[in-house]
Amino acid sequence: MIAADLYTALPEIVLALFAMAALMVGVFGSKDKLAEPILWATAGLMVLLALFVGSKGLEEQTAFNGMYLADAFAHFSKMVILISAAVVMVMGQSYMAARGLLKFEYPILIALSVVGMMLMVSAGDLIALYMGLELQSLALYVIATMNRDSQRSTEAGLKYFILGALASGLLLYGASLTYGYAGTTLFAGIISTISEDGMSIGLLMGLAFMLAGLAFKVSAVPFHMWTPDVYEGAPTPVTAFFATAPKVAAMALIARVVHEAFGVVPGDWSQIIAFLAAASMFVGAIAAIGQRDIKRLMAYSSISHMGFALVGLAAGTAQGVQGMLVYLAIYVTMNIGVFAFILTMSRDGKPVTDIGSLRQYSKAEPLRALALLILMFSLAGVPPLVGFFGKFYVLWAAVQAGLTWLAVAGGIASVIGAFYYLRIVYYMYFGDEIEPLDHVRAPVQASLLVASAAIMVLGVINLFGVESAASLAANALVR
Repeated sequence: MIAADLYTALPEIVLALFAMAALMVGVFGSKDKLAEPILWATAGLMVLLALFVGSKGLEEQTAFNGMYLADAFAHFSKMVILISAAVVMVMGQSYMAARGLLKFEYPILIALSVVGMMLMVSAGDLIALYMGLELQSLALYVIATMNRDSQRSTEAGLKYFILGALASGLLLYGASLTYGYAGTTLFAGIISTISEDGMSIGLLMGLAFMLAGLAFKVSAVPFHMWTPDVYEGAPTPVTAFFATAPKVAAMALIARVVHEAFGVVPGDWSQIIAFLAAASMFVGAIAAIGQRDIKRLMAYSSISHMGFALVGLAAGTAQGVQGMLVYLAIYVTMNIGVFAFILTMSRDGKPVTDIGSLRQYSKAEPLRALALLILMFSLAGVPPLVGFFGKFYVLWAAVQAGLTWLAVAGGIASVIGAFYYLRIVYYMYFGDEIEPLDHVRAPVQASLLVASAAIMVLGVINLFGVESAASLAANALVR
């Protein structure tokens, strides 16, 4: 039985053992010289693990007495997490090395955070949920402050840590209430108790507190305060990581909790998630209008996009979960492309993040400008790009579930948000001419930028199979 459990959790075990082995090698070896090999080895292992997880398909297994769940939903989420983490690491390698930030601890911390994310999406128990969440969070707090010579980076990590501790307290309080009233920490036991005895006030309060703690992890309003400062202060490759894999893990965890533990009472949690979704869409869209720093702008953009993903979850149906998963896959792809571009923004060898520096950028770099234009249009949800279909999926799921008001709110928020995306396009093609940005030879970043833009155009045909995979994943979660 133990051997079967260990095999079921093999991806997490392999990655955790690799991270600990790499830590020992880094500590006792030549630290500065080993950082790059460890990074590439970590990225390669993540891709291999993603292929291994993907090969499991519809296979459903449980381990450790139901505390660990391996199903199609977990497999889909883990593949997105592993691939996005590997791509972001490789994408930021040259940036970190050029600024003396590529320490051997960097890929190890990312690997450990990814182990936590994988545990989160496979959690079948409140204790497993918290273990995965904190493993992810503690590693993220550290990499936010990788640039120890920067006051902003230190401030970002401190804010993230303090507010994260508050969110963990809310989550733990909710989990303790849930355990007290359900008499078990297993999701299967909680849903069984609700089915037999109904939803008590204590369980409802426990759910509300847990959703508040988890909302912090996806930057949902009103638990979004940390996001702009952390995105701005952290090194840009770290910001790119924050904007991708952790969002997928946290959204998948929220979906796992509400459907596996509270799936028989969707009316009780759908209202909470619908409020978080509506508030996030509007606050993110409106607050981003005044931002001049592109990293802060992307922070508010992520808040708004997580609101759209929550719209699909608020529907409380398999169609809604499918829409959420499709949306997250598209969102991650768009963000990788945009941050690949941001990594190349520099003037006189120094990083530049002011969107005003992009004025007339299309004259100097027409191909990169065109790729960024496509990504901005896709982020704004302009048809017929893939970003439009991502929003369509979640908004249509809301309409089908009777949440027409939420779908209308999403449409209005999308129109408002289009302003700040289109402003960047305006600067690149019609702004006043200024001193151009440096021409940076960055083959990895340029390739990812163009590839992401190409996916936004070519994905209209069939979404590269993501739609069908998300449907299988959603059906595995919502029965």
